[in-house]
Amino acid sequence: MALSKHINADRLVQDSHDKKSKHHKLTGIDSNTIHHSYGARYGTQPLPKYHFSSKGIDAESAYQLIHDELALDGSPVLNLASFVHTWMPAQADKLMQENMTKNLIDTDEYPATQHIHTRCISILADLWHAPSAKQAIGTATTGSSEAIQLGGLAMKRIWQEKRKAAGKSIHEPGPNIVMGANAQVALEKFARYFEVECRLVPISVESKYHLDPKKAMEYVDENTIGVFVILGSTYTGHYEPVKEMSDLLDEYEAKTGYSVPIHVDGASGGFFAPFATPQLEWDFKLPRVVSINTSGHKFGLVYVGVGWVVWRDQAHLPKDLIFELHYLGSVEYSFSLNFSRPAAPIIAQYFNLIHLGFEGYRNVALDDLRNARLLSRALENSGYYTVLSDIHRKHSSAGATIKDVVGIDDDVTDYEAGLPVVSFRFSDDFKKSYPEIQQKWIQTLLRARGWIVPNYELAPDLQQIEILRVVVRENMTEVLVDRLVSDLMEITEQLTTADSPMHALNDLGHGHSSSSKTEHTHGRLEKGAGSTSSGTYAKQC
Repeated sequence: MALSKHINADRLVQDSHDKKSKHHKLTGIDSNTIHHSYGARYGTQPLPKYHFSSKGIDAESAYQLIHDELALDGSPVLNLASFVHTWMPAQADKLMQENMTKNLIDTDEYPATQHIHTRCISILADLWHAPSAKQAIGTATTGSSEAIQLGGLAMKRIWQEKRKAAGKSIHEPGPNIVMGANAQVALEKFARYFEVECRLVPISVESKYHLDPKKAMEYVDENTIGVFVILGSTYTGHYEPVKEMSDLLDEYEAKTGYSVPIHVDGASGGFFAPFATPQLEWDFKLPRVVSINTSGHKFGLVYVGVGWVVWRDQAHLPKDLIFELHYLGSVEYSFSLNFSRPAAPIIAQYFNLIHLGFEGYRNVALDDLRNARLLSRALENSGYYTVLSDIHRKHSSAGATIKDVVGIDDDVTDYEAGLPVVSFRFSDDFKKSYPEIQQKWIQTLLRARGWIVPNYELAPDLQQIEILRVVVRENMTEVLVDRLVSDLMEITEQLTTADSPMHALNDLGHGHSSSSKTEHTHGRLEKGAGSTSSGTYAKQC
């Protein structure tokens, strides 16, 4: 029999049962299917995957079935690919559990929840130096993706109103928006979904893999509704220079009369930069910045499901984007893409704001950066890897100080500002010595040990460069950094010592069996310390 190019696994399992399924002609019920797949301790008949079963199963069985299947997921603690936060205190868990049934849109039914939502907006507006926290306007969103759509829509509508007032067409040649080629897909979604020409500014090594403001000005014209500036590139964690972009747009307006606003995509940096580097100029202190978004479920330290968008004042959120709703006995005002929205994540955000305060958020941010610098230096010192992110590099102006002499910890301001992200690749010397080793093998071999570290190409114009990326979140402790470095070094060295590319598959079976790790050598007997095995499973003691 010829081998098939593709085997349907579901059909393969179905045809391999002891008994073939026979269905009742009238009811269509499989006579060989038991009522509850977990009804008995050793039940083996599966439930249908892609259509309704004729009968349900009890709640405990349903829980166990789903619980066991989800065991195949990776560990959130070892998921170093994601920016999304994965831990909160027990008290926050309790608050979310108590309020999980509340719908944020039901303002008349849940007035206290609305007060909490409003307080969060005011706190963020104050954190981002809005001219008046009381006058700023904003809303919770599902995440930064929705928030970006709203920020972009407001800029587009204001541009349209200005064009109409000047007697100019809003269709020919139509609006455009400028952003770096490193922009996260949500920014491009806005342009595509809302019919705005997307002008991607090429990135380069010289521009630190993100938007080059001077280059961006070549893409700005009278039809530019705004510039998306990213406070924390997802590729390398670099902050794009909001202040420099703002200054250039000020000069452009002085020369041409065209005012081009900035929306700051602070999905990650909006909840990080104010605490780690409060001296950085990027927010509403700059009049050119009209709106900012952030993700509460990233460095806002809340579980997934909450984002925020804030405008510097009501003048920058056009009234025709705000809907007056007469709903459930009250008058409500809505300017979000979603209608119903769970209130629990907003309550969890408020919990963090009052529980941590500025000092708590700052301590978390500084600890994240400290561990990210540790990982960055370890990788570069190995000689195997080159680190593309810069948070471990000191400013050119930060020379040797008394702190360096006496060994006191450096101040965060001595280093390049950025997110606690470590992006790295094989060093040029390593690639020259071992051209046959593919960097993507590192991702696979790390995954075999539980670590989730993605390997992928940089943005267009630099897509020939592959990077591995680690996001250092609150739960990435120094102990985990030590273990990750140990695993990386062991995997890399195993690849260099084997005799062919096929050794990548062989190394998958090594796991943590090697005794080269520091953790595994303490308190263990060395090889040969015991009696020789007789070959049976029950080895001699």
